[in-house]
Amino acid sequence: MFDANLARRWAAVAATAVAALVLTGCMLSAGKFTASLDLRREGTFSYAYAGEVYILGLSKLAEMEQANRTPAEFTPSLCYTEGGEVPSERDCTKDELAQQRTDWDEQQKLAAENKQREGMAMRTMLGGIDPGDPKAAEEIAARLRKQAGWRSVEYKGDGLFVVDFAIGGRLDHDFVFPTIERMPQANAFVTLARRNDGTVRIDAPGFTAGMGGDPMRTMMGLAAMGGSEGKDSEVPKLPELAGTFTLTTDAEILANNTEDGPSAVTSGKQLKWTISVRTEQAPTALVKLTP
Repeated sequence: MFDANLARRWAAVAATAVAALVLTGCMLSAGKFTASLDLRREGTFSYAYAGEVYILGLSKLAEMEQANRTPAEFTPSLCYTEGGEVPSERDCTKDELAQQRTDWDEQQKLAAENKQREGMAMRTMLGGIDPGDPKAAEEIAARLRKQAGWRSVEYKGDGLFVVDFAIGGRLDHDFVFPTIERMPQANAFVTLARRNDGTVRIDAPGFTAGMGGDPMRTMMGLAAMGGSEGKDSEVPKLPELAGTFTLTTDAEILANNTEDGPSAVTSGKQLKWTISVRTEQAPTALVKLTP
Protein backbone atom coordinates (compact mmCIF):
# COMPACT_ATOMS: atom_id res chain seq x y z
CA MET A 1 0.00 0.00 0.00
CA PHE A 2 1.36 3.41 -0.99
CA ASP A 3 2.16 5.65 2.02
CA ALA A 4 1.99 9.29 0.90
CA ASN A 5 3.54 10.58 4.13
CA LEU A 6 6.45 8.17 3.84
CA ALA A 7 6.90 9.19 0.19
CA ARG A 8 7.02 12.83 1.17
CA ARG A 9 9.63 12.12 3.84
CA TRP A 10 11.74 10.24 1.31
CA ALA A 11 11.25 13.10 -1.13
CA ALA A 12 12.54 15.61 1.40
CA VAL A 13 15.62 13.48 2.09
CA ALA A 14 16.22 12.88 -1.62
CA ALA A 15 15.77 16.56 -2.51
CA THR A 16 18.48 17.44 0.01
CA ALA A 17 20.72 14.76 -1.46
CA VAL A 18 20.09 15.99 -5.00
CA ALA A 19 21.02 19.53 -3.97
CA ALA A 20 24.29 18.19 -2.59
CA LEU A 21 24.91 16.15 -5.74
CA VAL A 22 24.34 19.22 -7.91
CA LEU A 23 27.16 20.95 -6.07
CA THR A 24 29.55 18.01 -5.87
CA GLY A 25 29.16 16.06 -9.10
CA CYS A 26 28.25 16.56 -12.72
CA MET A 27 24.86 14.88 -13.03
CA LEU A 28 24.63 13.47 -16.54
CA SER A 29 21.62 11.53 -17.79
CA ALA A 30 20.67 9.83 -21.03
CA GLY A 31 17.41 10.79 -22.73
CA LYS A 32 16.34 9.34 -26.06
CA PHE A 33 19.29 7.53 -27.67
CA THR A 34 20.76 4.73 -29.72
CA ALA A 35 24.02 3.20 -28.46
CA SER A 36 26.14 0.38 -29.83
CA LEU A 37 29.35 -1.42 -28.96
CA ASP A 38 31.29 -3.70 -31.31
CA LEU A 39 33.97 -5.72 -29.50
CA ARG A 40 36.31 -8.05 -31.41
CA ARG A 41 37.98 -11.05 -29.76
CA GLU A 42 41.46 -9.74 -30.59
CA GLY A 43 40.72 -6.64 -28.47
CA THR A 44 39.61 -3.94 -30.89
CA PHE A 45 36.36 -2.11 -30.26
CA SER A 46 34.12 0.67 -31.51
CA TYR A 47 31.47 2.50 -29.53
CA ALA A 48 28.78 4.90 -30.73
CA TYR A 49 26.08 6.98 -29.03
CA ALA A 50 23.59 9.17 -30.86
CA GLY A 51 20.87 11.09 -29.05
CA GLU A 52 20.27 13.15 -25.95
CA VAL A 53 22.60 13.88 -23.05
CA TYR A 54 21.29 15.98 -20.17
CA ILE A 55 23.33 17.89 -17.64
CA LEU A 56 20.77 17.71 -14.87
CA GLY A 57 20.35 20.86 -12.85
CA LEU A 58 22.27 23.09 -15.26
CA SER A 59 19.44 25.64 -15.27
CA LYS A 60 19.14 25.34 -11.49
CA LEU A 61 22.86 26.02 -11.12
CA ALA A 62 22.46 29.16 -13.22
CA GLU A 63 19.55 30.28 -11.06
CA MET A 64 21.54 29.66 -7.88
CA GLU A 65 24.51 31.61 -9.22
CA GLN A 66 22.31 34.53 -10.26
CA ALA A 67 20.64 34.52 -6.84
CA ASN A 68 24.06 34.62 -5.21
CA ARG A 69 24.81 37.82 -7.12
CA THR A 70 21.57 39.59 -6.14
CA PRO A 71 22.14 41.84 -3.09
CA ALA A 72 19.70 41.37 -0.22
CA GLU A 73 17.94 44.27 1.48
CA PHE A 74 17.46 44.71 5.22
CA THR A 75 13.85 44.54 6.39
CA PRO A 76 13.17 45.18 10.11
CA SER A 77 11.35 42.48 12.03
CA LEU A 78 8.23 43.19 14.06
CA CYS A 79 8.50 43.93 17.77
CA TYR A 80 6.00 42.81 20.39
CA THR A 81 5.03 43.82 23.90
CA GLU A 82 5.81 40.98 26.31
CA GLY A 83 3.39 39.91 29.00
CA GLY A 84 -0.26 39.10 28.81
CA GLU A 85 -1.88 36.15 27.15
CA VAL A 86 -1.50 37.49 23.62
CA PRO A 87 1.62 39.53 22.66
CA SER A 88 0.76 42.80 20.99
CA GLU A 89 2.63 44.38 18.11
CA ARG A 90 4.42 47.66 18.77
CA ASP A 91 6.99 50.01 17.23
CA CYS A 92 10.58 48.89 17.65
CA THR A 93 12.95 51.10 19.63
CA LYS A 94 16.09 52.51 18.05
CA ASP A 95 18.22 50.09 20.06
CA GLU A 96 16.14 47.12 18.90
CA LEU A 97 16.37 48.23 15.29
CA ALA A 98 20.13 48.73 15.66
CA GLN A 99 20.50 45.22 17.10
CA GLN A 100 18.40 43.76 14.29
CA ARG A 101 20.63 45.47 11.75
CA THR A 102 23.77 44.22 13.49
CA ASP A 103 22.42 40.64 13.51
CA TRP A 104 21.33 40.96 9.87
CA ASP A 105 24.76 42.25 8.82
CA GLU A 106 26.42 39.28 10.53
CA GLN A 107 24.03 36.86 8.83
CA GLN A 108 24.72 38.46 5.47
CA LYS A 109 28.45 38.13 6.01
CA LEU A 110 28.10 34.41 6.73
CA ALA A 111 25.70 34.01 3.80
CA ALA A 112 28.15 35.76 1.48
CA GLU A 113 30.93 33.39 2.54
CA ASN A 114 28.65 30.40 1.90
CA LYS A 115 27.63 31.78 -1.49
CA GLN A 116 31.26 32.28 -2.41
CA ARG A 117 32.03 28.65 -1.54
CA GLU A 118 28.98 27.48 -3.50
CA GLY A 119 30.02 29.56 -6.50
CA MET A 120 33.52 28.07 -6.42
CA ALA A 121 32.02 24.57 -6.15
CA MET A 122 29.78 25.23 -9.16
CA ARG A 123 32.64 26.49 -11.30
CA THR A 124 34.88 23.61 -10.20
CA MET A 125 32.15 21.10 -11.08
CA LEU A 126 31.83 22.65 -14.55
CA GLY A 127 35.56 22.72 -15.16
CA GLY A 128 35.98 26.44 -14.57
CA ILE A 129 32.87 27.48 -16.53
CA ASP A 130 30.67 30.04 -14.78
CA PRO A 131 27.11 28.59 -14.63
CA GLY A 132 25.72 32.11 -14.25
CA ASP A 133 27.02 33.05 -17.70
CA PRO A 134 24.28 32.73 -20.35
CA LYS A 135 26.91 31.21 -22.65
CA ALA A 136 27.93 28.50 -20.14
CA ALA A 137 26.10 25.66 -21.91
CA GLU A 138 27.57 26.60 -25.28
CA GLU A 139 31.03 26.65 -23.68
CA ILE A 140 30.45 23.06 -22.55
CA ALA A 141 29.31 22.13 -26.06
CA ALA A 142 32.38 23.80 -27.59
CA ARG A 143 34.64 21.90 -25.19
CA LEU A 144 33.04 18.58 -26.15
CA ARG A 145 33.45 19.31 -29.87
CA LYS A 146 37.21 19.53 -29.30
CA GLN A 147 37.36 16.06 -27.75
CA ALA A 148 37.95 12.98 -29.89
CA GLY A 149 34.78 11.11 -30.80
CA TRP A 150 32.28 13.95 -30.44
CA ARG A 151 31.27 14.38 -34.08
CA SER A 152 28.49 16.85 -33.31
CA VAL A 153 27.16 18.56 -30.18
CA GLU A 154 24.13 20.86 -30.23
CA TYR A 155 22.66 22.60 -27.20
CA LYS A 156 18.85 22.71 -27.12
CA GLY A 157 18.29 24.52 -23.82
CA ASP A 158 17.45 23.53 -20.21
CA GLY A 159 20.48 21.25 -19.90
CA LEU A 160 19.74 19.20 -23.05
CA PHE A 161 22.51 18.41 -25.56
CA VAL A 162 21.89 16.42 -28.74
CA VAL A 163 25.09 14.58 -29.65
CA ASP A 164 26.64 12.20 -32.15
CA PHE A 165 29.59 10.30 -30.67
CA ALA A 166 31.71 7.51 -32.14
CA ILE A 167 35.15 6.23 -31.24
CA GLY A 168 37.22 3.07 -31.59
CA GLY A 169 40.58 1.57 -30.80
CA ARG A 170 42.25 -1.29 -28.97
CA LEU A 171 40.86 -2.18 -25.57
CA ASP A 172 44.13 -2.50 -23.63
CA HIS A 173 42.72 -0.18 -20.96
CA ASP A 174 39.37 0.63 -19.40
CA PHE A 175 36.87 2.74 -21.32
CA VAL A 176 34.22 5.11 -19.96
CA PHE A 177 31.51 7.09 -21.74
CA PRO A 178 30.92 9.95 -21.48
CA THR A 179 33.88 11.96 -20.27
CA ILE A 180 34.01 15.75 -20.31
CA GLU A 181 37.33 17.53 -20.24
CA ARG A 182 38.06 19.08 -16.82
CA MET A 183 34.89 17.54 -15.33
CA PRO A 184 36.18 14.36 -13.66
CA GLN A 185 33.08 14.04 -11.45
CA ALA A 186 30.79 13.20 -14.40
CA ASN A 187 28.90 9.93 -13.93
CA ALA A 188 29.23 7.18 -16.54
CA PHE A 189 26.65 5.80 -18.97
CA VAL A 190 28.83 2.87 -20.11
CA THR A 191 32.03 1.35 -18.71
CA LEU A 192 34.30 -1.36 -20.15
CA ALA A 193 36.65 -2.92 -17.58
CA ARG A 194 39.52 -5.01 -18.95
CA ARG A 195 40.59 -7.77 -16.57
CA ASN A 196 43.90 -9.61 -16.25
CA ASP A 197 42.30 -12.92 -17.31
CA GLY A 198 41.37 -11.51 -20.72
CA THR A 199 37.73 -10.90 -19.92
CA VAL A 200 35.93 -7.59 -20.31
CA ARG A 201 33.06 -6.58 -18.06
CA ILE A 202 30.55 -4.29 -19.72
CA ASP A 203 28.21 -2.21 -17.55
CA ALA A 204 25.76 0.52 -18.54
CA PRO A 205 24.59 2.16 -15.28
CA GLY A 206 23.34 5.20 -17.16
CA PHE A 207 20.86 3.11 -19.17
CA THR A 208 18.38 2.31 -16.42
CA ALA A 209 15.74 4.03 -14.34
CA GLY A 210 15.89 1.27 -11.74
CA MET A 211 16.90 1.66 -8.11
CA GLY A 212 20.09 -0.34 -8.67
CA GLY A 213 21.39 1.65 -11.63
CA ASP A 214 22.26 5.31 -12.04
CA PRO A 215 22.38 6.82 -8.48
CA MET A 216 21.63 10.29 -9.86
CA ARG A 217 18.38 9.15 -11.46
CA THR A 218 17.48 7.09 -8.38
CA MET A 219 17.85 10.10 -6.05
CA MET A 220 15.86 12.31 -8.36
CA GLY A 221 13.16 9.70 -8.76
CA LEU A 222 12.76 9.56 -4.99
CA ALA A 223 12.64 13.34 -4.81
CA ALA A 224 9.88 13.39 -7.41
CA MET A 225 7.67 11.34 -5.07
CA GLY A 226 5.39 13.36 -2.90
CA GLY A 227 4.47 15.84 -5.63
CA SER A 228 7.69 17.87 -5.95
CA GLU A 229 7.28 18.57 -9.67
CA GLY A 230 5.70 22.02 -9.33
CA LYS A 231 6.99 25.13 -11.04
CA ASP A 232 9.16 26.06 -8.08
CA SER A 233 10.51 22.56 -7.43
CA GLU A 234 14.14 22.41 -6.32
CA VAL A 235 14.54 19.03 -8.03
CA PRO A 236 15.64 19.07 -11.70
CA LYS A 237 13.07 17.45 -13.99
CA LEU A 238 13.89 13.89 -15.02
CA PRO A 239 14.36 13.47 -18.77
CA GLU A 240 12.51 10.68 -20.58
CA LEU A 241 14.73 7.60 -20.84
CA ALA A 242 14.20 5.64 -24.06
CA GLY A 243 16.70 3.88 -26.29
CA THR A 244 18.59 0.75 -27.29
CA PHE A 245 22.04 -0.56 -26.42
CA THR A 246 23.46 -3.22 -28.75
CA LEU A 247 26.61 -5.30 -28.21
CA THR A 248 28.03 -7.18 -31.20
CA THR A 249 31.04 -9.46 -30.73
CA ASP A 250 32.84 -12.49 -32.11
CA ALA A 251 34.28 -13.23 -28.67
CA GLU A 252 32.85 -15.70 -26.15
CA ILE A 253 29.93 -14.27 -24.15
CA LEU A 254 30.26 -15.65 -20.61
CA ALA A 255 27.34 -13.81 -19.00
CA ASN A 256 24.69 -11.22 -19.76
CA ASN A 257 21.34 -9.99 -18.43
CA THR A 258 19.37 -9.59 -21.65
CA GLU A 259 15.91 -11.20 -21.77
CA ASP A 260 16.56 -13.34 -24.86
CA GLY A 261 20.32 -13.92 -24.76
CA PRO A 262 22.65 -13.66 -27.78
CA SER A 263 21.42 -13.93 -31.35
CA ALA A 264 23.55 -14.94 -34.35
CA VAL A 265 24.58 -12.22 -36.82
CA THR A 266 27.05 -12.24 -39.72
CA SER A 267 29.78 -10.65 -37.57
CA GLY A 268 29.35 -12.95 -34.56
CA LYS A 269 26.76 -12.75 -31.79
CA GLN A 270 24.61 -9.86 -30.68
CA LEU A 271 23.04 -8.78 -27.40
CA LYS A 272 20.37 -6.09 -27.37
CA TRP A 273 18.82 -4.17 -24.50
CA THR A 274 15.72 -2.02 -24.98
CA ILE A 275 15.78 0.78 -22.44
CA SER A 276 12.76 2.64 -21.05
CA VAL A 277 11.56 4.22 -17.82
CA ARG A 278 10.52 0.70 -16.78
CA THR A 279 14.04 -0.73 -17.11
CA GLU A 280 15.04 -1.90 -13.63
CA GLN A 281 18.47 -3.49 -14.23
CA ALA A 282 21.43 -1.83 -15.85
CA PRO A 283 22.71 -3.72 -18.94
CA THR A 284 25.70 -5.87 -18.13
CA ALA A 285 27.76 -8.56 -19.87
CA LEU A 286 31.02 -10.45 -19.47
CA VAL A 287 33.01 -11.28 -22.61
CA LYS A 288 36.13 -13.44 -23.00
CA LEU A 289 38.72 -12.14 -25.49
CA THR A 290 41.27 -14.30 -27.28
CA PRO A 291 44.83 -13.81 -25.92
